[in-house]
Amino acid sequence: MKFLRDTWLIFQRQMLLVLRNPVWLIIGVLQPLYFLLLFGPLLKDALQVDSAADAYRIFVPGLLVMLAMFGAMFTGFGLIAELRAGVIERSRVTPISRLALMLGRALRDVATLLFQAVLITVLAIPFGLTVRLGDVLLAYLLLGLIGVMMSAVSNALALKLKTEDALAPLMNGVAQPLLLLSGILLPLSGWVATVANFNPFAWAVDASRALFAGDPGNSSVWQALLIIGGLTVAALMWSARSFARGVR
Repeated sequence: MKFLRDTWLIFQRQMLLVLRNPVWLIIGVLQPLYFLLLFGPLLKDALQVDSAADAYRIFVPGLLVMLAMFGAMFTGFGLIAELRAGVIERSRVTPISRLALMLGRALRDVATLLFQAVLITVLAIPFGLTVRLGDVLLAYLLLGLIGVMMSAVSNALALKLKTEDALAPLMNGVAQPLLLLSGILLPLSGWVATVANFNPFAWAVDASRALFAGDPGNSSVWQALLIIGGLTVAALMWSARSFARGVR
C-alpha cells in the first residue's frame, strides 16, 4: 500500500507540473496532427485503397505508435533538469519508494499520451475512420505499454548521462532508424520489411493496424503485446535499479 501511495503522490505532482505548463502537451500532439491533416488526404491514391476510411485505418495506428515513441522518449530531459535543480537530491532524505519516483513519472507520460491518442483518433473520425470501442481500447493498452517502456528507458539514460548534450544525440540517433523501420507512415515491403522483423515497434504498428481494421484475433496482436510487454518489464527493472543507485 505504501508503494501505491508513493506512486500516486509522485504522479499527482508530475501531472500538476504538466497542467501548469501544458506547452509540451500541445507540442507533442502538433506533429501527428500535421501528418493527419496534411499528409493523410494523399494516402488513398498512394496506398491504392478503395476509400479514405481504409487509408486512415492504416495511417492513424502508425501515427499513434509514433506519438507513443516520441512522447515518452524525451522525458529524461525533465529528469536531468530536476537533478540539476536539486529536486532528486532532496528526495533522498524522504522515505518514498525509489521505484515510485520512476513509476509515477512514467504514469504521467502514459496519461499525457492517452489524452493525445484519444484526440488524434477523434479528429480522424470526420475523415472516415471507424473503429470498435473494444479494439481501440486494446490499441491504447499497447500504446500505454510503449509509453511506460520509453519513459523508463529515457529516465534510466538520463540518470546515467546527466546532461542534455549527451542524451539528445543518443535518443535522436536511436529514434530515427526505429521510426523508419517500423512502417509508421506506410506499410513496409521488400528487404526493409525483413529487417523490420527485429524492430519491436514494427510489431506494435502491425498489431495496431489489425485492431483498427477490426481483427483483434490477428496473431500480430498477441505477439506485439508479448514483445512490448516483455520489453516494458525489462525497461522498468533497469530504470528501477538506476533510480535505486542514483537516488539513495
